[in-house]
Amino acid sequence: MDAKKIYVEGLARLPGVCHATIAGDFIYVSGTLGTKPNSLELVEGGVGAQTTQTLHNIELILQACGASLAHLIKGNVFLADIHTFGEMNAAYRAVIGDAPPARITVGRAELALGAAVEIAAVAYKKHG
Repeated sequence: MDAKKIYVEGLARLPGVCHATIAGDFIYVSGTLGTKPNSLELVEGGVGAQTTQTLHNIELILQACGASLAHLIKGNVFLADIHTFGEMNAAYRAVIGDAPPARITVGRAELALGAAVEIAAVAYKKHG
């Protein structure tokens, strides 16, 4: 099986990391942060704002793969401070809606750029 690396124009990434990899019918989205367009600068406003921006960035990545947030099957959420779970979860639910994918949330993570939240995801989309 061939794997296709995805790089999204206008969405910054850390060196050595692609935005996603498509392997068969699965899309593996790399750990994504709440960065501003064309920048490695995090959005202001704390974990809620960063969660919203992170999901927007994941949506852009999935669009580049021919998918959408509706195709998500698994999310991995990493929080710098588990005490911000409620704020993160409220922002997450506001974007994802009432039919969320499977998810795990891990706290006490030291994240790149000093981020409050990072989300990696897996999506499924039949290709061909």
